[in-house]
Amino acid sequence: MGTDIKSKRKRERLTLSLPAQIYCRESLDFEWNETTEILDITPFGAGFTLSRRTEVGRILQVKANLPRQLRRFDYLDPQYKIWGVVRHSALQPQDEADSPKYRVGVAFIGKRPPQNYKLDPSKRYDIVPSQAENGMWLFTDPLPPPQSHVDFSGYARRESRYMIQETVTIEVFDMEGNVIAAEQTITEDISRQGACVLTTLGAESGRFVRMSNLEKGISATAIVRNRRKGTDNIMRLHLEIIDLLWPIEGVD
Repeated sequence: MGTDIKSKRKRERLTLSLPAQIYCRESLDFEWNETTEILDITPFGAGFTLSRRTEVGRILQVKANLPRQLRRFDYLDPQYKIWGVVRHSALQPQDEADSPKYRVGVAFIGKRPPQNYKLDPSKRYDIVPSQAENGMWLFTDPLPPPQSHVDFSGYARRESRYMIQETVTIEVFDMEGNVIAAEQTITEDISRQGACVLTTLGAESGRFVRMSNLEKGISATAIVRNRRKGTDNIMRLHLEIIDLLWPIEGVD
């Protein structure tokens, strides 16, 4: 076991390879677990890789057989279960033949998730500079919805949306990351950072989906920020694209 010292961290982070299970509840009706390895850790945070996307501010649970000196409670339990706020999530460099891997870092906040998490697990949180007496990071109240092209009841947009009908395919994933449902549909409006699409899919707010355009040869990861029924009784998904800027023809 080596030691990786970074000047910006208040504590030394140990580099190690330790099996762990990561739990994520994307929405009220969907959750997943993934077995991975912890790559570096302190008693107050950890880094690991995931095959699935997450986003900064989301709540994850880490479960692993940590040594006693890395725990702050449940010292005798075989599995140490602790909740954390995602502080960074980035796609790792890879060969084209490899499956995507995302390097994720979490700041531990304690034995239990925030109270609001039970009502809406898609809410995002931030941590504050100070820490609790037990060393766990303190977290803020849920952050407001991201400022995107989508109309979130008055929240400002980062850029204009365009009333362009574009044919796209939306794919939804199961707990193992496999596509379980897909549909070809059209956008009602679109920007470089998101879209509103007509849908028959049951993806709820908080779910990660894939939006593709075969003619353009483009595919993007998006998060369902809102799901609503229009005056025409057709459901819409308001999507925020998180890994690229969507090309819009005819727009400078």
